[in-house]
Amino acid sequence: MRTHGTVGRRSLLKVTGGSVAALGLTAAGCGGGSGSGGGTVTLRYAWWGSDDRAKRINQSIALFEKKYPKIKIKTDFQPYADFWKKFNTQASGGNPPDVFQNAIGFLRKYDKKNVLLDLRAQVQAGNLRLDGFRAGLETFGEVDGKLLGVPVGSNSMALVVDQAVFTRARVTPKPGWTWDEYHDALARIKESQGRAGDAGPYGIMYLYDLYLRQHGKAFFTTGGLGFTEADLTDWWNKAAARVKSGVYADPKKTIQAKPKSAVAAELAACEFTWDNFTVRYTSEGKSRYGLAPIPTTDGRKTGQYLGSLMLSASRRTRHPREVARFIDFMVHDPEVGKIMGYDRGVPATEAQYRAYVPTDPVGRQIAAYEKQLVETRVLEPITPHPAGADVCEMAFMRLAEEMSLGTRPVADAVKQFFTEAKTALTA
Repeated sequence: MRTHGTVGRRSLLKVTGGSVAALGLTAAGCGGGSGSGGGTVTLRYAWWGSDDRAKRINQSIALFEKKYPKIKIKTDFQPYADFWKKFNTQASGGNPPDVFQNAIGFLRKYDKKNVLLDLRAQVQAGNLRLDGFRAGLETFGEVDGKLLGVPVGSNSMALVVDQAVFTRARVTPKPGWTWDEYHDALARIKESQGRAGDAGPYGIMYLYDLYLRQHGKAFFTTGGLGFTEADLTDWWNKAAARVKSGVYADPKKTIQAKPKSAVAAELAACEFTWDNFTVRYTSEGKSRYGLAPIPTTDGRKTGQYLGSLMLSASRRTRHPREVARFIDFMVHDPEVGKIMGYDRGVPATEAQYRAYVPTDPVGRQIAAYEKQLVETRVLEPITPHPAGADVCEMAFMRLAEEMSLGTRPVADAVKQFFTEAKTALTA
């Protein structure tokens, strides 16, 4: 573990929705931060991300320690998959970090394993504020009446496009465009520009969730899957046909291009991802990139919601008050908002949102995109994620890739997914 003054190790921020399977946790033991001489408390804080995120977080921690000299922060950061492997090991030994970065797919999982602290008592004690959040985000980390996470930023699914390619193909996506119009645009791009229209959306669980929500269903319910084998068979059969036709990019080439995105590698003209990930394309590619709206079924309903990274706390921490004050500072302090920018999404609180005004073109696009989502009232409550959602996501991505490569027939991929999902969701 490193303290906040040392971040020399290179780390790569994973910008997919992938997650790792649970290694199994127990609620045994005790853990948390430590006390030291002079009444000083030390908290352990862990997150996944890149060196750049680490530098920003360390600057924020320096401000916190200046305001609260009796609270010291030890930090640890890893790439996404490595973070969860280490976290599982720590939690299984009863010694998870006091505070850690978290996501919606892990709340019920770790609550079920008695890992997460219900922060509601700290709100009631005045150590953690839930006022001043944007667009109802203060409820994002609530599960079954418990407050298990506090948002640090917001994002939503979007279509990242190579603007130069779309312009040459005379394709102009507009809010309310339909899936038929989207696929017609992909065909036009392929025919006129000689490039696949899309990188291949068939393995993105969060996008399929939006598609299902447009049809009155959802990927998850509170206790399981919210769709049928017939639904997924239709989704993947159409995807297989579009891969074969070249409307979706050659999956072998997109895999070879990783970690560079298929769009930046000029293998496809667009791909679905979280809006705040748009910053990566400018650094990876040579073109101009922008955000387009999610296609719809009826010209109105997108199924979208604001997602978020959040901060959670260990149920085993010895210092819940100090943990709450640290979380409060990291989500409300305006100077932290200026430091973090859109690294973890658009700031979740009004104070930080107003404090950071992006000046770069990509940042302005992200801000405008989310503002438009809020003002047009297309946002809905997020789909619940049951325990085991992370394992389902990994299976969905893996089997979609095998299907796209032709190494597993669609029917077999569908049956295998439902088998693995049933196991994960009933464990």
